[in-house]
Amino acid sequence: MSKLQDRVIAVVGLGYVGLPLAIEFGKKYRVVGFDNYQARVDELKSGKDHTLEADLEGMAQATELFKSTGRVGLSFTSDPTELEQVNTYIVTVPTPIDKFNNPDLTPILSASATIGKTLHKGDLVIYESTVYPGCTEEDCVPVLERNSGLTFNKDFFCGYSPERINPGDKENTLLKIKKITSGSTPEIADLVDALYNSILLNGTHRAPNMKVAEAAKAVENSQRDVNISFMNELALICDRVGIDTNDVIEAAGTKWNFLKYRPGLVGGHCISVDPYYLAHKAKSLGYEPQVILSGRRVNNSIAKFIADKVLKLMIQKDHKIRNAKVLILGVTFKENCPDCRNTKVVDIARELEEFGCKVDIYDPWASKEVVKREYGKELIDVINPDEEYNAVIACVAHNEFKSFDFKRYHERNAVIFDVKNFVNRELVDGRL
Repeated sequence: MSKLQDRVIAVVGLGYVGLPLAIEFGKKYRVVGFDNYQARVDELKSGKDHTLEADLEGMAQATELFKSTGRVGLSFTSDPTELEQVNTYIVTVPTPIDKFNNPDLTPILSASATIGKTLHKGDLVIYESTVYPGCTEEDCVPVLERNSGLTFNKDFFCGYSPERINPGDKENTLLKIKKITSGSTPEIADLVDALYNSILLNGTHRAPNMKVAEAAKAVENSQRDVNISFMNELALICDRVGIDTNDVIEAAGTKWNFLKYRPGLVGGHCISVDPYYLAHKAKSLGYEPQVILSGRRVNNSIAKFIADKVLKLMIQKDHKIRNAKVLILGVTFKENCPDCRNTKVVDIARELEEFGCKVDIYDPWASKEVVKREYGKELIDVINPDEEYNAVIACVAHNEFKSFDFKRYHERNAVIFDVKNFVNRELVDGRL
């Protein structure tokens, strides 16, 4: 096993997680940024990043460092043969779910197969992708062994250090968070911990083994999912009582130990996915999780609740539902970022369309191409000020929408529904 300073690192998967990691390691080590998609590699080589997560100045610094020294710094490629020089692999590919909410390990197993073909004795493979406890050793390691002909913990070793990237968050960035680390042997755990500590500003938490680190990642987001589901269920109850959920939260929040979670749409690549990974593992061991899946069911029901509520409010205002025009503001899964993964806003649009409504979706952050490809929805380029809308639904609290003229539509008898609690309360007909 070579020393820390001799690490040649490949970051496999250059999305929201992998790219910032490749950049920071590229400032101190020789790093190969690898991605299957040539278009992504070409984009990064041109100095651009559509995810808006990268430190472009740092990326330029790291790539120039390689060009000038050839020993350290960052380069990008989609050619697997360029991984031959590597002795440390960090896997940061997506781990989604399928249409039945089961873990889809296709990307991580494919990445493992690619790595296995260039794996050498003494090499280290670190996984950052979210998985269930035991996945690294039970699912990924056999693929590495099969493709390399090497033996785990004898010829090569593994580590697990779960990603904690929060898209759009410019405060809790890679360098500033505390990172969980682990390794397949005590010596490898030391190496993995030292490797990450060489770039981090806030240190690490060393887990006793890889399964603990894997479980910790799934639990982080499952806890948040369950807490939000409680608030969403509270919103459903308050709607029937006839009181405002946010008023209840503000009142309850005066107690010192109350946590102010808010109701809302739960999408994205973590909170709406990770609980299914934990639930999958539990089921495989003969335990049927109750709280985790109950929270998922509640959170998945909120889009339909919002659509139904808007329809009822439109009827109360004497709007004809069929062919009614509805404007949805925002399609990304959270504010001020372009990430549309697992967005639940599209579910609202589809529900309204089933009742015959004509729905326009506007989002200055989202990629029209991505939304069209992933969800089959056409985003409008601009909002026509002369368009008469029967309802406006504020789904995402982008900064651009803080100054939106909701009053204009309110005065024209349109239903204003506020999902994110940022619209002037005097103008809204309903909010979550």
